[in-house]
Amino acid sequence: MTIVKLEVLTNHLADCEYTKNKVIQCENGCGMIISKDNFQAHNCIQALSSELQNVKNELENYKNDVDFYKTEISTLQEFIRVTRANDPTISCFLECVENNQVLCWSNSLQLARVTHWGGMISTPDIVLQNAIREALLESGCPIQITNELIENAHERHWPQGLSTLETRQINRRHYESYVCRRIIGEQAIVVLSCDNRHMNQSMISEPGIVMIFSHGVK
Repeated sequence: MTIVKLEVLTNHLADCEYTKNKVIQCENGCGMIISKDNFQAHNCIQALSSELQNVKNELENYKNDVDFYKTEISTLQEFIRVTRANDPTISCFLECVENNQVLCWSNSLQLARVTHWGGMISTPDIVLQNAIREALLESGCPIQITNELIENAHERHWPQGLSTLETRQINRRHYESYVCRRIIGEQAIVVLSCDNRHMNQSMISEPGIVMIFSHGVK
């Protein structure tokens, strides 16, 4: 018989091997944490199947939440659009707020240097565009310009000075004048109009352009 002091009784009950509610880790393959009194009835396959179903249910709930928030954002964006169209004062105010958001985001990004402009991907596929979209959002890109920037990742939406391979070759000497920002985690840069007011209008678009590379971004 073991005599346990009252002040350590709580700790003893948690650690005692005879405590029915003591939790242990299954060593039969699943590694799940279960109470000792349930160990005899424990089935690894059933337990893992149940856990997998719980995860699936959670993912479905998250998906529903995301869909709901997307709908809310779309509703809010439509409200802002209508409000701006009907009230010039609010329109001016919102434009100032959005411009400040873009400036703050721009300043939060690292300056980028492109060592191989020839690695530019001027016609990225949808998979690559989606990857860049995620990277932009993760970096804090204001949502109101994200879609525009993704559209401007393809040469068909680039300014006149970049719209074709021929014009890009002619204007290549101007590339080094760009103020470029690194898109974190990707071989890509964003050239924002607010950073490049010094550039000729044929070399920049609003609110900016995205350039994706196979390599050469530092």
